[in-house]
Amino acid sequence: MANNKLGIGNDIVEVDRIHQLSNSHGQRFFRHVFTQNEVEWCQKRQAPHIHFAGKFAAKEAVKKALMSMGESETIPLKSIEINRSEGKPPTVNVLCDLSSSYHIKISIAHTNLLATAVAIVQVK
Repeated sequence: MANNKLGIGNDIVEVDRIHQLSNSHGQRFFRHVFTQNEVEWCQKRQAPHIHFAGKFAAKEAVKKALMSMGESETIPLKSIEINRSEGKPPTVNVLCDLSSSYHIKISIAHTNLLATAVAIVQVK
């Protein structure tokens, strides 16, 4: 594993790309990328695809940050769960085994066209 004490990752996603993937692959796409909690949360929103895109970007950002710390690039996106409680910042729950334990912070932003996320990880 790398000797880094701090890792960072970012990602940007076109909202329309996520919308097209969900239209062409339906529930199979959602089951492959998102947890049931994430799907339910996004589907309750007025513009679900914007939120799916934000979660997708956040998952990619977390994965990149973890890889910068020496973790395997084979981390499935579905094993990175992005949670959000009303009025609170998003949190991350990693559902697979990693070589270390991490504090993970993320920030997600979106427009109707794009969603972006930044993740910072630090070894506990």
